[in-house]
Parts: sequence; structure tokens; C-alpha cells
Amino acid sequence: MSFQVTVGLSNKHVHLSKEHINILYGEGHELTCIKDLSQPGQYACDEKVDLVGPKGTLKGVRILGPARPETQVEISMADGFALGLKDVPVRDSGNTTGTPGLKLVGPCGEVELEKGVIVASRHIHMHTTDAEKFGVKDKDVVSVKVGGQRGLTFDNVLIRVSDSFALDMHLDVEEGNAAGLKNGDAVEVIK
Repeated sequence: MSFQVTVGLSNKHVHLSKEHINILYGEGHELTCIKDLSQPGQYACDEKVDLVGPKGTLKGVRILGPARPETQVEISMADGFALGLKDVPVRDSGNTTGTPGLKLVGPCGEVELEKGVIVASRHIHMHTTDAEKFGVKDKDVVSVKVGGQRGLTFDNVLIRVSDSFALDMHLDVEEGNAAGLKNGDAVEVIK
């Protein structure tokens, strides 16, 4: 069975814990939504931070809300090289054990992360009803075929199922560019 899904390209961003929001932006600061994202309740924030690594700085990296239990930084492989971080692992969101850290700099303070920097695994969010319809389950791994002039097949695409998800595939911007994809393009999921 195969089915189509739209793509959302993900650029570098930061998910902050409430504790780190308070340090970087001041006690009691609330994140400011500027744009809702494809997943219900998720949004891009007006707030940005600088990422400081051993060999470089990335300025003005967008924060995504809402606050999370643990701070996590999602970058591309090229961003990792620019920052001087070695071996940034490709991981599922939330799996930060054994990952590198860096410094976050905000307008009111700094946070030195001991861990939390990942390259996000390519993945497909879907609601439980979509999973039933397509015959897949949470944590399944599928392949995704991209047509067009720069067509290719992405392997090792993780399925993430929840009653709070909307159907959408997330790739980092580097992978999307390599395949000639833009936000909203349709791709074919093949098992």
C-alpha cells in the first residue's frame, strides 16, 4: 500500500523549557506566537536566540512553542559543522541522551546546555485514524518516494502517531533542497 503526504521543511530551531525561557528572556516571560505550524498547538515564536558552539555562532535562531519539559536544539548537518560540533546525531525528537551541548544566548541571559543538540530524524506525523487507514503504527519505518527532476527515495522515515497530530512529513531543509522540495509538496509513502 502507498499513500501521499505533504511535506513541511524544517529549518534550525530551538524548543525551550520554561526554566530556560525565564533565564534567556526574564522571569515570567511568555513566548509570542507569530505563526501557527502544521501540528496543532505548535507555533513559531517572535523570540530568537543565538547558538554558540566551539567554532562558530548562528545568530537569530527561531524558538518554537509551546515550552517543553526539556530544551532541545534542532539543526542541520551543515549547521553542526559551522558551530564546530562533532558528531551531532540524527535522532527522534526528545531523544537527547549522549548528544552534544552548546551555549544559548538571549536578551536577558545565557544557558550552557550540556546536551540537547540533534539533527532531527525525517518523520511523518499522523493522527491515529490516518494510521489505521494506511495500515501503519507508531514507530514503523517507511520509505518515501519523491518524483520530479531531482527525484529520489528517502529511507528510514519514522512514523509518529498521536491523537494530537495532523498528517504531515517533516524533513530538514538540507534534505528538502536536495530533492527539490518546498513546503506543501506531495510525496509518496511506500512501505
